[in-house]
Amino acid sequence: MMGCILILVSLTLTSVSLHAKAQVIQPTFNTTTWTKPYQSLLQCLSNSTSPFITLTDPQWPTYATTFNERLQYIPAAITIPNTTEQITAAVNCARKYGIPVQAKSGGHSYASYSTGGRNGILMIDLENFNSISLNNRTGIATVGGGVRLGNLAQGIWDQGRRALGHGTCPGVGIGGHFTHGGYGYSSRAFGLALEQIVALEVVLANGSFVKVHNESLGDVYYALRGAADSFGIVTTFYLRTWMAPKVVINFSYSFPQALESVENATATFMGVQNFSLHSPVVNRNLGLGVTLGGNATSYSVHGTYFGSIGSFNKTIAPALLEAIPVPPALNESSVRPTDWITSLTMLGGEGNLTVPLHGFVQQDNFYAKSVTTNVSFAEEPIRKFFEYAYSAGKGLNAPISWFSIINLYGGPDSQIGAEGRNESWAAYAGFDDLWVVQNYGNVPLDQTFPQRGVQFLDGLNNAMTNAMNQSFNAYLNYIDPELDRDEAWHLYYGEPLFRRLKSLKRELDPGDVFWNPQSIPVWNDTWVA
Repeated sequence: MMGCILILVSLTLTSVSLHAKAQVIQPTFNTTTWTKPYQSLLQCLSNSTSPFITLTDPQWPTYATTFNERLQYIPAAITIPNTTEQITAAVNCARKYGIPVQAKSGGHSYASYSTGGRNGILMIDLENFNSISLNNRTGIATVGGGVRLGNLAQGIWDQGRRALGHGTCPGVGIGGHFTHGGYGYSSRAFGLALEQIVALEVVLANGSFVKVHNESLGDVYYALRGAADSFGIVTTFYLRTWMAPKVVINFSYSFPQALESVENATATFMGVQNFSLHSPVVNRNLGLGVTLGGNATSYSVHGTYFGSIGSFNKTIAPALLEAIPVPPALNESSVRPTDWITSLTMLGGEGNLTVPLHGFVQQDNFYAKSVTTNVSFAEEPIRKFFEYAYSAGKGLNAPISWFSIINLYGGPDSQIGAEGRNESWAAYAGFDDLWVVQNYGNVPLDQTFPQRGVQFLDGLNNAMTNAMNQSFNAYLNYIDPELDRDEAWHLYYGEPLFRRLKSLKRELDPGDVFWNPQSIPVWNDTWVA
């Protein structure tokens, strides 16, 4: 995912607080109604070496509470292994009794799929797989499957002043983020998080533990990079790191006049797009996005630049601002030179890049949708998007608090999908994305997310996509649980890639051990492939 939604506080000057510390919830569930397979699973786990907890354990609320408060599910049990052998034992028990399995790396799934997406799955929590080791000779980092992004960034910085391209939210786990894409402002320079994977260690559905890469079990390696939740539990990532840039410019320009009319809003985005695609000063060192924040009460262009403040002020800033037809509000804008690790800390928004290794819980009460496109936006879908946003969602008119962010993935010199990396290289359909849109809405933790909020965000998405002449897709790390399985497979993978993944699923997980509501199926569920 793009990173922490707290980024809006620091970059778009919105007053809406989108992250809150968790209100830990003790769900109500009568385990005496469980059928025999569940009781057999618990007995099998008891007889194994795999430590686990159930609903009556005092630690349960901390481990079972989901990031998305809107979607709380109750696992049959939660294993908290310390070794791969314990993961294997847990997977073998679940397979034996037909209980679906999902891993929790950081638990940041928008759809709460790390707790299964339904009651009664076996959740395998990877928080004890938290080691980070950098080989300064090769630049390869060996990273546990339960490591969170902030700790990862700090660890490879401390061990060798190295960097990776990934999102900016410190509490996001490496597992889903790296295996489903993984974008941050540095991705145009380094590639998506997924593109920096060079090998993986994984427990498969048959209980085997293997190391996979291009030259060993290549089909498994292929499937894990894009659809890991359907194929196994990644315990270790081997990642290619980069020398951290010496200077990073964090910038944000606020455009209040873009809020005055749909015409201004549309022209502002089209100016940013024209700059991004055609200005000779744009290269991989620039990452940027456009955000409509605070219920359409703030409009900003923000990002990072690898280079000196002199270079930014001489090349990037004048070209960008000249392309935009309305002036920025300089008193609400900022351009700050800093180093790599300070830049990430600022973007994370919490004042500290690292998070606790155990017991760390964050929550929001939200729903999100996405749109991806591999070609430039025509003016009409952008106009329709702002028409809907300004008429139905401005200020107190909106049924929820919300924001939209449109991030630049492609464009001149982008390293995303460079060197021939495409869906034949890994099971990811978005290597050629140009723009990725996230529409995100939330309410306080103690409120019920209203159906009107879901309808509003659907409308925001549809206003744009209904006016698009080109095809569009969606982004896996902004997963939408309201999609049915057909819609999800079509938008996240497309038919050719889905067909290949389905064939691999039959081969690698014929019993459908690794399941969630939108996982790759073993057989035809409905979408024939």
